[in-house]
Amino acid sequence: MTKQYLLRPIFLVLALIPLSANAATFFSPEPSASSTSSVVTGAAFAFGQDGFGALDVSPLPNGLSPEQVIEKFAARETVFDKARSNYLFRQTVKVQTLAEDSNKVDGEYQQVTDISISPEGRREEHVVFAPQNTLERVMMSPADFQDIEHRLPFVLTTADLPQYNITYLGRQKVDELDTYVFESKPKVLEKGKRYFQGKVWVDQQDFQIVLVNGKNVPDDVRRGHEDLSPPFTTYYEQIDGQYWFPTYTKAEGTLHFAAQNGALSQDVHMRNIVRYTDYKRFRGSARIISTGDVKSDTPETPATPPPPKK
Repeated sequence: MTKQYLLRPIFLVLALIPLSANAATFFSPEPSASSTSSVVTGAAFAFGQDGFGALDVSPLPNGLSPEQVIEKFAARETVFDKARSNYLFRQTVKVQTLAEDSNKVDGEYQQVTDISISPEGRREEHVVFAPQNTLERVMMSPADFQDIEHRLPFVLTTADLPQYNITYLGRQKVDELDTYVFESKPKVLEKGKRYFQGKVWVDQQDFQIVLVNGKNVPDDVRRGHEDLSPPFTTYYEQIDGQYWFPTYTKAEGTLHFAAQNGALSQDVHMRNIVRYTDYKRFRGSARIISTGDVKSDTPETPATPPPPKK
């Protein structure tokens, strides 16, 4: 690592804040004592009232308890998580830095990737568009790409529940959807792992996540190694009449990097968008039963019977 890089932020965790004033909630993560040197502003957010009803905090109907709802939607998310691994889709990423004085783009990273599945069932990535990376004030880190693949399209399965404190907040109308609203916080921050912290909206009919609003934690705030994560919002759409898929994530905020080796601290205004589109269920010609045992998914065509004797 050269001195030139020590004078500027070299790690950026791609994370996103809401599209616009579009939901009746507010999330502001509490900063830790160790995060005072490298922080994010412009990324705590408030939604407006358009499209969102008031939060109903009355007891759940039909004798349901919050714990029962959590168990039901986590079980449904578990089924969806397995199903999504059998879908092909296109992932479009755009990361921009904006000049503070003009608000114009002064650096950009783009990549369009088709996510497919090999006949053997392996996930494959095929980059179909990748213009020259012009980011200068930040660099994409491995954590960015892990977030894009695993954490921005947030799924909360039954296996994930023991890692989180899930608090029921109430019921809320989101456009035409009736939803349950929960707050999610990790119980313990294990070294080397990252978690989602924020709010989750679950459709009351399908028991699936339809909107999340929060951030990935913890941040790495060590001088010279900052890996900052501003809040993000991910929107979901019902694609096939059965499952709600993550389709759009967006953020815009300012990352504050600490001063290094006597240099001035640096603020970087970011605007980032991730789209997940063109979902199609994988239909392979073969499925793996066990090692060396491959069976076709296409039913065998029965032999044509001989014509009857006259």
